[in-house]
Amino acid sequence: MIYFDNSATTKIYPEALTTYNKVATDIWGNPSSLHKLGDRASQLLMSSRKQIAGLLGTEVNEIFFTSGGTESNNTAIKGTAIQKREFGKHIITSSVEHASVANAFTALERLGYRVTRLPVDKEGRVNPQDLKNALDKDTTLVSIMGVNNEIGTIQPIEAISEILDNYPNITFHVDNVQAFGKNIWDRVFTPRVDLSSLSAHKYHAPRGIGILYKKTGKMLTPLHDGGGQEKGLRSGTENLPAIAAMAKSMRLLLEQEPENAAREQAIKEKIYHYLKTLPGIEIFSGIDDGFAPHVLCFALTGIRGETLVHTLESHDIYTSTTSACASKTADEASTLVAMHVDDKIATSAIRLSFDASNTMEEADQFIEVFDGIYRHFAKINHLGE
Repeated sequence: MIYFDNSATTKIYPEALTTYNKVATDIWGNPSSLHKLGDRASQLLMSSRKQIAGLLGTEVNEIFFTSGGTESNNTAIKGTAIQKREFGKHIITSSVEHASVANAFTALERLGYRVTRLPVDKEGRVNPQDLKNALDKDTTLVSIMGVNNEIGTIQPIEAISEILDNYPNITFHVDNVQAFGKNIWDRVFTPRVDLSSLSAHKYHAPRGIGILYKKTGKMLTPLHDGGGQEKGLRSGTENLPAIAAMAKSMRLLLEQEPENAAREQAIKEKIYHYLKTLPGIEIFSGIDDGFAPHVLCFALTGIRGETLVHTLESHDIYTSTTSACASKTADEASTLVAMHVDDKIATSAIRLSFDASNTMEEADQFIEVFDGIYRHFAKINHLGE
C-alpha cells in the first residue's frame, strides 16, 4: 500500500498510541477533581501544556486545547468577532481558506458582519497590498491560512505581519493546520500572529484533539459555556490521553523536521518532474520555496478527479480529490475556482500529500502505476496527438 493522503490525516505514531493507552489506563481521573487522582491528571495536563509551549516557542498560558482544527478556527474567528463587535464588524479573510474558516466567515456575514475575501493569483497566493487596501477603521480581524490545504501554497504571512504591525488593534489569526512540522514554521508563525490553529491528527497524533494558540492579552468570547476549563475559553473535561499523545507526537516530529521535510520535497520533485513530461497534465503546486514540501496537486485533463482517485485505489495507492470538485455555489470555497482555473480542469484535480514515512521507492511505484493509467486514459482522450 502507498498512502499519499497525509494532508487528510496521518497514521498515529506507535509511541503516541502507547502514551494514549497508558494515560487512559493509569491516569484516568478528571483534572478538575480535588482528590489525588484528579491532581495526578492535572499535573500531567500541565506537563503536556508546558512541553507543547516549549516546542512552539510560546508561553504556557498561551496554549489552549480544543477538539481539533475546526474548533480552533471557529473559536478564533467567531470568538474574536463577537468580542470586538462594538469596535467594528469588518473582518478579512482570503478566498482560498479551509471550509472551517470560510464557513465561519459566511456564518458571521449572515449575522451582519462585513466580510472582505481577498483574491489570489495563479499560484493561490494573496497579495499583501490587497490586504492593506482592504483595511479600514472598522476592521477587527484578519484570518489568513499559513499553508493552503489543496495545493500547498505558503501564504505571505511575514509580509502581512509587517503590514499589521501598524494596526495593533486588529487581531491576526493564522490557520496553521497544514504548516506544522514542515520546516517553515518561522514563516507562518511570526511574533505578530495573535491566534493560530493546529490539529493533532495531521502530525501522527490521535483525532479529536487540537490546539489554539492565543497570545497573552488577546480576548475571545468563549463558544462553549460550562465548567470553565481551559481558563474559561473552552469548557469541557480535557481529553487528557489525547493531549499527552499529541505532546509526544509533536516532540517526535520536530526531532528530525529538516530531514523529514527534505525527504517529502524530494518525493514531490520526483513525481513533479515526471508529470511535467506528460501532455494533458496540469500541475497546480510548485516545487519552489513558495510551496510547502508535502503537497502536490495536479489534473489529468478530461478525467474527473474521483475517477482517478478510485483508479489509483484499485492499485492500492491512496490519494484524494480536492474541494475543486465543489461547484462555485458550494459552501466550501475552492482554491482552484478562486484561481480561475477552468471548471473542466478543476474537477479533474487530485492531491498527493506526503509524509516522512513515504519513500522514494514509493514515488517510483507511483510513477510506474500512473504511467499505465495515464496511457489508458490518454488513448481515450487522444492526448498528445
